[in-house]
Amino acid sequence: MAKRPRPLEGIRVLDIATFLAGPFCSTILGEFGAEVIKVEQPGVGDPLRKFGTRHECGDSLVWLSEARNKKSITLNLRDPEGAALLKRLVAESDIVVENFRTGTLERWGLGYEDLKAVNPRLVMLRVTGYGQTGPKAKEPGFARIAHAFSGLTHLTGEAGGKPLMPGSTTIGDYLAGTYGAIGVLMALRVAEQTGEGQYLDVSVHDACALTTEMAVPIYFGTGRTVRRQTGRHAAYGVDRPRTQYQCKDGRYINAMFNLRLTPAQLRNIGEWLDAYDAAEDLLDDRYLDQQVILESQEHISEVLLRFFPKISSEEAYRGAQERGLAWGAVRTVDDILDDPHWRDRGYFVEVEHPELGESFTYPGTWASYSDTPLGIERRAPLLGEHNAEVYAELGLDGSALAALRAGGAI
Repeated sequence: MAKRPRPLEGIRVLDIATFLAGPFCSTILGEFGAEVIKVEQPGVGDPLRKFGTRHECGDSLVWLSEARNKKSITLNLRDPEGAALLKRLVAESDIVVENFRTGTLERWGLGYEDLKAVNPRLVMLRVTGYGQTGPKAKEPGFARIAHAFSGLTHLTGEAGGKPLMPGSTTIGDYLAGTYGAIGVLMALRVAEQTGEGQYLDVSVHDACALTTEMAVPIYFGTGRTVRRQTGRHAAYGVDRPRTQYQCKDGRYINAMFNLRLTPAQLRNIGEWLDAYDAAEDLLDDRYLDQQVILESQEHISEVLLRFFPKISSEEAYRGAQERGLAWGAVRTVDDILDDPHWRDRGYFVEVEHPELGESFTYPGTWASYSDTPLGIERRAPLLGEHNAEVYAELGLDGSALAALRAGGAI
């Protein structure tokens, strides 16, 4: 049986972005089959290569992961010859991904209008902190600042406590990259229909604002500002027991309740706790009244807080499963890597990396098709590894590349 094509085979992406938000978009496109050419500053490379924990090869571990499925060429966009080379590459490409500060590419003569003149069907993703327009458009922006600016940080943490970073410093980058990937695919569809390309303006701050759940409609509908809440649903103002409880082994169980804890649910929980002589009064008939449950949420939470330290997190998980409760243990990275569910789904992928002298484990694609192959077919590239291959397509031989290298263009 002939190998089925991947969804984006035949699509070429020029990734001239740096660090994470823009490059993550091209990582997604690469996993779906696009040819991704990573354009990096000569002698320096993407700053992500040096960010965080380094491998002994010199590149960072995050670079080795995030640069999967890409080719690397070096090109100085500030140099006139380098800018001219980029335009030649643009003429043979479908998508350009960039995340320079607003106005930077225009100063170099590489703005969207400049590139569209070379390729009218070009789709360009422009990822910035605040977007291409607005009073803050030219301000620098980073994911951690976007978390704060969008209101996400304000909503993260315990009621009455200080605001916290929501899980990772780079959530906003991954969100913007994902929305950007969806956006360029839509724009490609339009280009197929009309023959005209366009650019997409994706703001990391806008992407983060989409995660604040119901805070915006609540404010416009009621004038109420949603604040950090422990076990309280913003939309309905209904108190629920908290969700994370520490167990005997020091680990946590995430106890997810429906919007309203019903009498049947509470009876189920009470019978479970009763086997440990820990139900206290949860089996009282007064809890057959929904209103009594609503008025007793804090007490119910305290009962659970006293119960879970009596059992391990594994016992808590198994007991919840036996009773049909959608609860789960709070996992660490090593838990995930060792989990048979993740292994069975083949999520984590090992790819040989000859330069490292070992294989490297990559996170898998976040979607799969019944008939179309996806996956990681190319390890993270060395800086400029594909110069000869890519520039040869423009008719540049070894002597031409040497001259460009000597002049600082590549």
